[in-house]
Amino acid sequence: MILIVNGPNLSQLGARDPAVYGSLTLEQILDEARYDAPDLRVFTSESEGELITRLHVARDDGTTAVVINPGALTHYSYALRDALEMLDMPKVEVHLSQTAAREEFRRVSVISPVVDATITGVGGFGYRLAVQAAQHLLQR
Repeated sequence: MILIVNGPNLSQLGARDPAVYGSLTLEQILDEARYDAPDLRVFTSESEGELITRLHVARDDGTTAVVINPGALTHYSYALRDALEMLDMPKVEVHLSQTAAREEFRRVSVISPVVDATITGVGGFGYRLAVQAAQHLLQR
């Protein structure tokens, strides 16, 4: 079972800066991701601690892979990075926008070194690609 984890402000997609993040809501994006994996589990929180706790639970709840969009935590949350690093399963980082083409602080990911793949810049479709990547990594 693949777990999708969404960090701060992703619950506001559709209303949050559509020129950067698109006009789709998070639920619409997740519906597209479910096309390839109808049994996805999803956890969304504005709280770093809740995200970390959910990743800890993933070690023992039947989760086989994690897709994560850490939001702004991407750039500075070593605690979230450590929680991901503990997981012995495929991990895919996803971002809606092309982070390498944005503000300098958004070009740094402390998460990328502990995941197996990163998908950026293709909008909501990136979630579907991330799920497909996780499925591919599970088959290795």
